[in-house]
This record gives sequence, structure tokens and C-alpha cells, in this order.
Amino acid sequence: MSKMTDSAKLVSRFESALRCPHCENPMKVAGLKSLVCPNNHTFDFTKQGYVNLLPRPSAGNYKKELFEARHKIVVETGLYASMHKTVGKAIKEYADAGNPCLVADLGCGEGSHLYKILDECDNPEVTGVGLDISKEGIIMASKRYDRSIWFVGDLAKSPFADQSFPIVLNIFAPSNYKEFKRMLVRDGLAIKVVPGPDYLRELREALYDDDEKRAYTNEDTVSLFKTHFHMQHLFHLNDTKKLNQAERQQLVQMTPLAWSRDQARIDAYLDRDVSEITIDLHILVGKYTE
Repeated sequence: MSKMTDSAKLVSRFESALRCPHCENPMKVAGLKSLVCPNNHTFDFTKQGYVNLLPRPSAGNYKKELFEARHKIVVETGLYASMHKTVGKAIKEYADAGNPCLVADLGCGEGSHLYKILDECDNPEVTGVGLDISKEGIIMASKRYDRSIWFVGDLAKSPFADQSFPIVLNIFAPSNYKEFKRMLVRDGLAIKVVPGPDYLRELREALYDDDEKRAYTNEDTVSLFKTHFHMQHLFHLNDTKKLNQAERQQLVQMTPLAWSRDQARIDAYLDRDVSEITIDLHILVGKYTE
């Protein structure tokens, strides 16, 4: 059986969670080949299994090389293992309480964070749905991870129906709280992961002289989250890990911190024999109660 057919079968189980990004009508799986709405807007499953639901093409800075580097860092170094375990436990507890568990990762990139989180859940009843505006990221996700559903899409033109998800994830990605709340069921969970003040501190210090660039505060982000959701948990994780030169190269490739930096500074950072890096994160878990 092809990946396209397998994906179409999986999507057909959850097609009630979808709406047309053009006209906002419900969509159904047709012939295990396409998603179609009553106005005949049609979106085909690709051979890799994903569906492109963008109303119009989108260009961005997130290229294939960035996603490849991010995949290696997330999957091979264990740099984010504590985050995956913490988020996975929160989802598992929600699912074990008897709640239906369809999880939307909004801004999922190449899918590695969602994959590792679902692996931590260890619950076959938990299904992941990854959405990202980057086609390159979704292509990689759909090639590697068969157990989840993958869509190219824009959250501002959301392909998801009202009150269709018990859980939404938002990891290092821009938020659209109006959409999050529209998508969430009552008492559903919003889980947002944001950098803490020391996140990638060593890299910031190597690349920037300006104290404002070296520093980071998430106070406004946390405060805004609290205005939209009833805070259930606020986890603070702080891990330090040594990276070899190849891993530091991948870190530089995956982070926007280095996009506009002097190449000499980047080279100096990469030429260190051994370098520690700090992963400082806040995990916000909020309930939608309106």
C-alpha cells in the first residue's frame, strides 16, 4: 500500500477536523486521493502522503538545509529530550484521563519535535497533526514519520474546523491565539514552548556584542498566554550539553540567530574544540475554558 493511500485512510478518520482554507466548508476524503469541499475546492494527497492546503504559494527563509540541520539536532543529540519528555507526559495524562487525543502541532517544521513527543506519550490513541507553511519542512516530515498527518498550510487561513482539537502545540513558533481558541474543544489544552533567558546563551555571546541581543526575556509572551488560557502548569527546564564541531555547525544552520551575523564570528564559534550550549525553556500549559 502506498504512503499516499495510507495517509488518506488516516486522514479519513479525522476529516471532521478539517475545513476548506478557501471557503471554510467541511472537507472529505474522496477516492483516497484528494480532500474535497462542497464547492469542489480540491487538494490532492502527494506520493509522500502530505496535502498542500495553502490557498496560494508562500516563500520564506526556512530552506531544506535548515530543516536537515534541525532534524539532526533534535533527533540525534538529545538536546531537547527534557522538553519532549515533559510535553509528552502532559499529553499522556490528558489522554489517560479518557479524553480523545488529536494533537495539532502548529508550526511543526520538519516534524521532529512532534515525533519525539508522541514517542514519549507511548499511546497509540494519540494522533499527531502537523501544520507548517513551509513545503520543504512538511515534505521531510511526511517522508520520515508515518504515524502523523502532515499539511502544508497557513494558520491565518486555517484548514481546521471549529472545536476540532483537544490539544494544540506551539513550539518556538509564532502564535495566533484567536485561532488556537477557535480550534480547541472546551477544556482543551494549549501547550506553548518558549525560550528562557539563557536559551542558547553561549551562541548569543559568541555572535553578539550588544547586551540587548545577548539577553532575552519571555515575560511578555508568558503574560499574553495567561490572558488567553487558564494556566495549568509552567515548567522551567534548563539543561547544558557539550556539542562537537559538527553539532555546532548544525546548531548554527538551524537557528535564525546566525542568519545576519559576521562569518568570522560564526567561524570562531565553530572552531572551538568543545563547546557547551544551554537549553533554557519555559513550557506553558493552559486550559481553554470559555
